[in-house]
Amino acid sequence: MSRVDRTKLPKPGPSGLFRFPTIHRAVLPNGLQVRAISHRNVPVVCAVLMVPVGTAADPAERYGLAAFTADLLDEGSGGRSALEISDAIARFGADLDVDCGPDSTTLALTTLTRFMQPAVDLMAEMAIAPNLADADIERVRKLRLERSRQLRDHAPAVAERALMRVLYRDHPYGHLGLGHEAALEATTANELRAFHRGAFVPRGATLVIAGDASIDELTDVVAKAFGDWQTPSDAPDVDRDAGLKPPPLVPQQRLAVVARQGAAQSEVRIGHVCASRDTPDYHALVLLNMILGGQFVSRVNLNLRQDKGYTYGVRTGFDLRRGLGPFALQTSVQTEVTADAIREALREIEEIRGARPATADELALARASVTRGYPRGFETAQQVARSVAQLALHRLPDTYFEEFVPRVEAVTLREITRVASEYLDPARMVTLAVGDHERIAPALQSLNLGEPFVLGA
Repeated sequence: MSRVDRTKLPKPGPSGLFRFPTIHRAVLPNGLQVRAISHRNVPVVCAVLMVPVGTAADPAERYGLAAFTADLLDEGSGGRSALEISDAIARFGADLDVDCGPDSTTLALTTLTRFMQPAVDLMAEMAIAPNLADADIERVRKLRLERSRQLRDHAPAVAERALMRVLYRDHPYGHLGLGHEAALEATTANELRAFHRGAFVPRGATLVIAGDASIDELTDVVAKAFGDWQTPSDAPDVDRDAGLKPPPLVPQQRLAVVARQGAAQSEVRIGHVCASRDTPDYHALVLLNMILGGQFVSRVNLNLRQDKGYTYGVRTGFDLRRGLGPFALQTSVQTEVTADAIREALREIEEIRGARPATADELALARASVTRGYPRGFETAQQVARSVAQLALHRLPDTYFEEFVPRVEAVTLREITRVASEYLDPARMVTLAVGDHERIAPALQSLNLGEPFVLGA
């Protein structure tokens, strides 16, 4: 019998072969794309409706319109009140989630298999025929306005909103889903109803259904629930490709400050407009991000947290969208070290581009972090359905998930350095600090980023 040396970690073996469930495609006569996946682990079914209209489609004077409309979908439909809809969902043992992102709005419903037909029927009713009643609109308006006012005092939310404004300016990606208070107050019920008629149409939308049933059973459920869905004759045009418009690549200011007098900490953001989700360098960017700031042992976290003690944590990320999405570093630091933390973060970004390129050990660790637990992301019907909805949104091939690990494992150190040099440009990056302007202003001048652009909270 061989003895095991328990003083040493075992060497990891090669990644196992990952097989994603087969995706079966169909198209209903009304143009709705259907993707069905049989997933028989547990007796549940998840349906995800992806409508390719998100916050980027908001009209210029109505920022927040898309998310406002999405918030109303579960506030009553088919003549039933919000309480009646909630009771029906509870009777089905179902869970419903509505989300509005930059490029799409999704409704996701998970239910027991034996209730899948009435539950998906209810989901279709909510998407196609919401009440959009005056009383519901006013109630949701008040909730959204109150949330907006609360977020004024939440430094991370202020920083996120300010960064998008500075990076994208008037581009459709330049605002968040909550919108602006003036637009929320001015939006009329008729504008909400018109936006719904234009956005929620079958052609261009995708319904993904996954769960404990045969493909025929799953597609029949969708056909019965959504087969009568038609585009209204008075549906207005909604710009589904608004996010694809070219954004500004060179910022007007390299340094911006949101003044919060007396703040004990500074909320810091550093970033620029970067890339779209369909970039051929996606897998290399995933690994680059893990090395730079995507995990606890990343360069910026080991520097700013472990070595300097400036912060409890710092991370980076590529928010890749249909159009050009942002790269951003985010952290919260003590007020007195704001400039020092920014200087160190910018140095790490600059050095990974070539002066101190990624090492073989860093690449191996990043690769293991990304691939070793990859199959865990597809254990449930909900995870599978949501993942396939992302394939539909970004027009990725059905083989994408099976090819992911091999493509990540094929990335070389040379590619990491190349994409760092091509996709990260400190000269174009905006540095934003939400904090006590009077206390941090003198030190910020030493960064040589120019005069700060001061924004209101």
